[in-house]
Amino acid sequence: MILGNEEFTDRKDHRKRIRVVIQIIALLGALALFINAFFTLKTYHPYSESLAAGNSEDTGFIALSYFGVDRMGDTSTLIGEEQLRRQLKALRDQGYVTITQKDIEAYYKDGKPLPQRSLFLMFEDGRRDTAIFAQDILEEFNYKASMMTYPEKFEKKDPKFLMPKELKDMQESSFWELGSNGYRLEFINVFDRYNNYIGEIDPLKFSMMHDYLGRRYNHFLMDYIRDKNGMPKESYNHMVSRIGYDYERLRDIYTEQLGAVPELYVLMHSNTGKFGNNDRVSAVNERWIRELFQMNFNREGYCFNQRNSSIYDLTRMQPQPYWPINHLLMRIKYDINQPIQFIQGNEEKQKKWELIDGASEIKEETYLLTSLPEGDGLARLKDSGDYTDVKVSAYLEGNSFGTQQIYLRASDDLKRYISVGIINGELIVEEVNNGDRRELYKEKLSIIDGEKPLSVEEDKRDAEVRELEAFARYAPSAEEAREYAARAEKRRNEPAASIEEGADPYKGPESFHARQNRKLTISLKNDTISVQVDGKAAAADVKVADTQRGALYLHAAWNKDAWSQRNLADDVYDGIYRKLIVTSNTGESSEKVLFTSELQGWEKYQFRAKQVWEAVLNWFLKHL
Repeated sequence: MILGNEEFTDRKDHRKRIRVVIQIIALLGALALFINAFFTLKTYHPYSESLAAGNSEDTGFIALSYFGVDRMGDTSTLIGEEQLRRQLKALRDQGYVTITQKDIEAYYKDGKPLPQRSLFLMFEDGRRDTAIFAQDILEEFNYKASMMTYPEKFEKKDPKFLMPKELKDMQESSFWELGSNGYRLEFINVFDRYNNYIGEIDPLKFSMMHDYLGRRYNHFLMDYIRDKNGMPKESYNHMVSRIGYDYERLRDIYTEQLGAVPELYVLMHSNTGKFGNNDRVSAVNERWIRELFQMNFNREGYCFNQRNSSIYDLTRMQPQPYWPINHLLMRIKYDINQPIQFIQGNEEKQKKWELIDGASEIKEETYLLTSLPEGDGLARLKDSGDYTDVKVSAYLEGNSFGTQQIYLRASDDLKRYISVGIINGELIVEEVNNGDRRELYKEKLSIIDGEKPLSVEEDKRDAEVRELEAFARYAPSAEEAREYAARAEKRRNEPAASIEEGADPYKGPESFHARQNRKLTISLKNDTISVQVDGKAAAADVKVADTQRGALYLHAAWNKDAWSQRNLADDVYDGIYRKLIVTSNTGESSEKVLFTSELQGWEKYQFRAKQVWEAVLNWFLKHL
């Protein structure tokens, strides 16, 4: 049908009006978030002194430090607003109250007791979105936090970061204190994973290169600046002057812009047991830290602090955006060695499961199975003991490095079962009989996807191209940018032997931060099993020896070889099973549903509507 000009114009105007209304709603939502961040009528109320007075033992305090907060949490570093709310609510429900910097000073210097459940909360990097999205949560739970900043950002007036006027307003709200991450974030002595020397780079270049870096790099304050052979490129006096300059600039900018240097410091990135990777460098840092600050978080990885530690050698945990709540609680429980109550989520649905090891939460359509530290998570579907021929489908969304498995036809003592799972980026089908394990199928997911595996030579070329591209993008002049771009293009066009040509395959380390979302579809009937991954055929008609009936289990496990570029340990793993559906496998057109985690009825429609609305609102906030 062809529309007339008038009808076409009316329809176009109608669509435009709808779009404008949606944009106005999104803008009003963003404005409300901004106003809430910097204008509040609520006031923070410190914990009751009676909580501390009744605590005769040294229960210390835990310290958590978040990189930052945004609305959805769809980045590798920023936690979503709702996820942060759920994590802090879980701590509040456990009885945790926040303590202040002055509380820590009094605890170490005057022996003042703290409440039995004390939390010191920090947000790093001084991001504006963190203030916007965390403010309401702090008010809701009566929590106080320290906002860490880099004063270099004040000079550059970067709109992503909070400026001094905003930081003063946050202090006046009573829910915030101020701290410092140091003058700037800068990296020195950087090598890529092929030991190519890169030298000194800023965070922008680092973000472009980090996929090709190993662990050979350091923060600006941690060491001498060195050449490719590891020899210092600067004298002792130059090192002292270079490091001193950062602290002097930090002191002067904070004093000028905020009236004083914050009392709290987080040394980036120490974790050395000292204040640097070199004794002489450590001594310089220590002198400046003690002169300018009242306390220093010197380590990361553990959350628990007691009086037997120095106030200048405190430790913090940095929760990752992808952690389920029980992951955080599991880490805290084994740091403080005190009882913790894990959350269950949907209690009615939990009745269908028997938790054997670890902790579990059922959230909407997802079963989240959290392992013990350096151990396993294991859960059994109740009333599944006589399953034999079944079809199973589920989205496995745990981190790619670790173990997520589904056990079928499993005996009660787990000496007999068939397992299908993703382990360290590979689809593995196994059969266990009387404790003897037999591998039936094994293949990398990348091969199943049809990706061409890289050779070492090809990956090395890609790494060097990316490094040159980073220097080109952030070159100080157009001339240098053209030179680096030309070198990158030349390297890109140089030949590199492929695996087919006899080169060694690239087998890089798997980061435990890497995420995955894979749909497994399993068909088990009589003595054969077939598995699809994301609709692609993988294991097809693989023979199994055991045809006895048995139960369905979910298994999640930590892997000791998990790797992190920041060299920080996380010994807990989460198996995440979304839309787990089990049906009979009779071959009939309509199979009986034995179990499903999918939402049903009105609950399902509400959930889908919420997902659509969140996606629309997030799109407008991101693109307006």
